[in-house]
Amino acid sequence: MTETVGTARQGVGESARRPDAALKVTGEFAYASDLWLDGMVWGVTLRSPHASAWIRSIDVGPALRMAGVHAVLTHEDVPGEKFYGLEHHDQPVLAIDQVRYQGEPVALVAADHPETARRAAAAISVEYELRPAVTDPRAAADDPGQPHVQPGGNILRRQPVTVGDTFEADVVVTGEYEVGMQDQAFLGPESGLAVPDGEGGVDLYIATQWLHVDRDQLAPCLGLPPERVRLTLSGVGGAFGAREDLSMQVHACMLALRLNRPVKMSYGREESFFGHVHRHPAWMRYEHGATRDGELVYVKAEILLDGGAYCSSSPAVVGNAASLGVGPYEVPNVRVVATGVYTNNPPCGAMRGFGAVQACYAYESQMDKLAAACGLSPVEIRVRNAVSQGSRLITGQLIDAPAPLADMLRTLESMPLPAAADDRADLRDLPGGVSQTTHGESVRRGVGYGVGIKNICFSEGFDDYSTARVRAELVNGEPHVTVHTAAAEVGQGLVTVQAQIARTELGVDDVTVATADTAVGSAGSSSASRQSYVTGGAVKAACEAVRARFQGLEARAALEKFGPIEETREYRHRPTYPLHPVTGQGDSHTQLALCVHRAVVDVDVELGLVKVVELAAVQDVGRILNPLALEGQIHGGTAQGLGLALMEEIQVRDGRVVNPSFTDYLIPTILDMPPMRLEILENADPAAPYGLRGAGEPPTLSSTPAIAAAVRDATGLALARVPIRPEEIALL
Repeated sequence: MTETVGTARQGVGESARRPDAALKVTGEFAYASDLWLDGMVWGVTLRSPHASAWIRSIDVGPALRMAGVHAVLTHEDVPGEKFYGLEHHDQPVLAIDQVRYQGEPVALVAADHPETARRAAAAISVEYELRPAVTDPRAAADDPGQPHVQPGGNILRRQPVTVGDTFEADVVVTGEYEVGMQDQAFLGPESGLAVPDGEGGVDLYIATQWLHVDRDQLAPCLGLPPERVRLTLSGVGGAFGAREDLSMQVHACMLALRLNRPVKMSYGREESFFGHVHRHPAWMRYEHGATRDGELVYVKAEILLDGGAYCSSSPAVVGNAASLGVGPYEVPNVRVVATGVYTNNPPCGAMRGFGAVQACYAYESQMDKLAAACGLSPVEIRVRNAVSQGSRLITGQLIDAPAPLADMLRTLESMPLPAAADDRADLRDLPGGVSQTTHGESVRRGVGYGVGIKNICFSEGFDDYSTARVRAELVNGEPHVTVHTAAAEVGQGLVTVQAQIARTELGVDDVTVATADTAVGSAGSSSASRQSYVTGGAVKAACEAVRARFQGLEARAALEKFGPIEETREYRHRPTYPLHPVTGQGDSHTQLALCVHRAVVDVDVELGLVKVVELAAVQDVGRILNPLALEGQIHGGTAQGLGLALMEEIQVRDGRVVNPSFTDYLIPTILDMPPMRLEILENADPAAPYGLRGAGEPPTLSSTPAIAAAVRDATGLALARVPIRPEEIALL
C-alpha cells in the first residue's frame, strides 16, 4: 500500500497526522489477514501435541483422499535447506525425526477452504514415541544428567561480567526473583499470501518486522536465490518482537510453489500462541552490598533465561541481560552471570525490552530492599547511585551522552500524587473494577518507583544499518517526494516519521511513503527501538543528497531545471563490539535510554485485587520527532509493563501451554490502564540523527517494578515474582 501523508507542512517536531489513522479507526485498514486473490487456496499447519517425542511415522493418505485437498507436505517435501533461524539455523522447516516443543510444525495442508484444510490436517496420522521433556531451566543449566534438547547441550550462551574484587559491605541484601513467560499478544495474528510468479519464483505478502532477514532465511529453504523470493509488507496488527522470527512464511511459499497457485495462511488466536516466540521466563538471584549511607559497593547476580526449544535471538537477549544486569547505577565491583538454556518449553525470543526487562525487575526490587535496610527513601537510594554522563556501565562502556537520571528521579518525585480515595468513590474505580467485588473496606494504597536503562539499536558488533531511496520530481507541476525503504511499519508510526523527515529536509509538502518491500536495500528490523534512529538517519541522508543536487535552488525551480532527482543512501551508527566472553567488558551498545516510573495502586488485601490508580513517567528522548506518537509509545510500553506486573503469563505445565486464548491469557484493557502523567525531556544525543533517542522500549522496563513496588508498599509482602497473582496477596 502506498501512503501519502498530508498536504500541509508537518515536519520534524510536529504531531503529524498518521496516514493509516482514519482507516484503522473505521475498520477499513487492510491487514495481512484481509489478503485475498482469486484462485487462492488455504494452507494449514499440523502441529505436535507433545513437548518432546520421536516421530516414528507420518501417514498423509487420509488427508490426501479428502475432497478439496490439493497438497499435503512433510519434511521430505522441503525443496532446499531443512533448517532456518535468526542467529543459528537450528529450527526445522517441518519436524524431521523428533519434536522439541508442543506446537512444532509437522505437516502442511492446502485445500479449497480453511475448514477443509483443518479437517485434513486432523486426519494425518502421526505415530509419536514420547520421551522425557526437559522443562526445568535450572535443571537444564546445572544437571549434566538431563537429556540434551539440542545436540550441543542445553547451554545456549553464558555471559559473565566481572569488575573489581571487593565483595564485602556494611549493608547486604539478597533476593531471588522470577519473571513469568509473557506473550507479545498482538491483535493481528500471523497471516500472509504467497503467490508463485510462474517462473519458479515467489512473491510473499506478509506481516513481519524484518523483510530482508525473512527473505534470507526463506530462499535457502525454498532452494531459490534471494532475488527470486520477493517480500512486500502487508498490514501489521502489532508485533513487539514476535514477528522477527519466521512463522508461516516458508510454509505458505512451499505450498504455493508446489501447486503453482496462490496460498493464504492465517492463524487463529490459539495457533498464534504456538506460532511465535515469547518473552523469556527468568529466575534470578541478586546480592547487593552498600555502605551504611546507601552507596553501592558491589552487586552479585545470577540470571537464568529459558530459551525454549530453539535458539531464535536468545544469545542477544542473554547479552543484554548481562550488560544491563545491575541497572543505571554506579557499582565498582560486579559479578554477574547471565545464562540462556534450551528446554522443551515454547521457544522464546524477542519481546519489547529484550532481556533488560527481566533484569530490571530484579535489580529494582533489590534497590527497594537496600533503601529499607539503609533507612532511605526509594528515590534517595537511587539518586545516590545514579549514573550520569561520564559514568561507565559495568561493561566498561562510557556513557558519553546526557543521562540525567538523578534529575529525572527528583522530577518524578515532585509530581503531584492523585487524591486519596474516599468512601464515596465510584465502585468502578476500586480493585475489581466493574465486577464490583469490593466496596473498599479492605483497600490500602501503595506507592512505588522503578528505573530502567535500555540499549537502543542492535549491539555486540551486529552490522546494523538501514537503506533509503528518495525521489523528488514534479507531479502535475508541483514538487513531490517519494520515500522508499524496507522498514516495517508495525503500528509505531514509522511511515509518518519518514514523511516528516522528508518534508523537513527538502521543504516539500507532498510526500509519499512507498510500501516497504525487498526491492530496496535492507532497513533491518523494526525492533530494538531502532527505526527512527537508523531508517530516520537513512532517509535524512538520502534527502540531504537530493537537496545537494538542487544546487541551492528552491525545490520547484531545481526540478524544473534538472528533472527528477533520486538518491539512495545507507546509514550506519557508530560501531559496537562483542562482550568479552570471560570479563564481559566491551563497548557493546550504540545508545542508552532511561525511563523512570512512579506507580500508585489500591489493593484489596483480603481479595488480592489490585487497581493501578495512576502511573507517572519521566523519559529522556533526546529529540521529539512527533509528540503525539511519542506519548503513545510511552503509554503503550507502560501498558505492557503493567500486564507483566499484574496479569500476563503463559502458563506452561510439563511443556504444555494451558491458556492459549485471550479468555485465559489476560492483557490490559482501557479499564485497566490508569491516567498517566508524563514529563518528556530532550537532552540531545550528539551521535544520533536530530539528537533523538529511541523511546519505545524503556517504559516497559521501569513500569513493571514500579507497580510491583507499589503493591509491596500497600501490603507489606515480599512479592518476588511477576505477574503478581491475587492468591499471593490474599492467601498468605
